[in-house]
Formats: sequence, C-alpha cells, structure tokens
Amino acid sequence: MASFDIVSKIDLQNIDNAINTAKKELINRYDLKDEMCTIELDKKTKIIKLEAKQEMAMQTLVDIILGKMSKQQIDVRTIDLSDEPRPSGKLVLKDLKIKEGLDKETAKKIVSHIKGAFNKLQAAIHEDQVRVSGKKIDDLQELIANLRQQNFEVPLQFENFRS
Repeated sequence: MASFDIVSKIDLQNIDNAINTAKKELINRYDLKDEMCTIELDKKTKIIKLEAKQEMAMQTLVDIILGKMSKQQIDVRTIDLSDEPRPSGKLVLKDLKIKEGLDKETAKKIVSHIKGAFNKLQAAIHEDQVRVSGKKIDDLQELIANLRQQNFEVPLQFENFRS
C-alpha cells in the first residue's frame, strides 16, 4: 500500500532570518524612531515577543514581521495573531506564537475531509501528523492536489511518500 504523511512544519532558521531583517528595518524606520519598539524571538518556546509604546506602533511591528516573513517564503498562517496587546507600565506587549504541528482539531478536520471526499483512502492521526494510505498512488496524488486547495488555517506539507 502507498502512503504519505500530512504535517505542518516550520523552518525556524527562516523565521530567525525574517526577524533579523525586521529588526534592521525597525532601526531605519523614521516613524518608529521614538516608539521604543523591540522584536525578540525566543527559539525554545517559539514565541516572537514585541514591545512598543502604543498600539498603533505595535500593529506596524506586526505588519513589518508579516511582510518580512512572506518575503522569506514563510506562510504567515504559522503565526498565531489571536493574542491581544497588553499594557505593561509605559509599554504595550504582545506575544506572537509560532504554530508547528497539527493540533487535534485540525487533524480531525483533515481526516473527516479525506473520509468524506475520498472513500478509497484511509487516514489516521499519529501525534501531530496525519498518515494517509491507499492502494493507488494516483488516488494519493489526487488527494494532495485537493488538500492544497483547501484552507485548514495551517500550512500543510506532504512527506514520507512511499509506494
């Protein structure tokens, strides 16, 4: 039987490069000169920590980061933007979490989509990935093309293709 894995992985080095170019732009931006803005990447916890004087500058920081990430060919859906800015003394703080791996809800959505549209294929959740197997390679390739058109709010990669 042929099989492959559906995963959601990130390249932390590319994200680090995007953050470094965002820091360089932050130094050169005249409109953010007096805003006391900082950007830090914590690689262990996979969180981008932002500080600014006001919320408008915070939104500009987020826009700079997302722009630099898209230039590095990083899917911006890997960043969780749901965290609201919070005041801390004279500064506003915000944490952007980097999503890696498929959470249970997304994995269940993928499996139910596969079972609903492709009844010849079997899908199973293994930790933070989904393994899909079937008799024909053509069915698996058709599924990959179908999944690329769907929006599961996380970037999907397909690996360990075995025939």
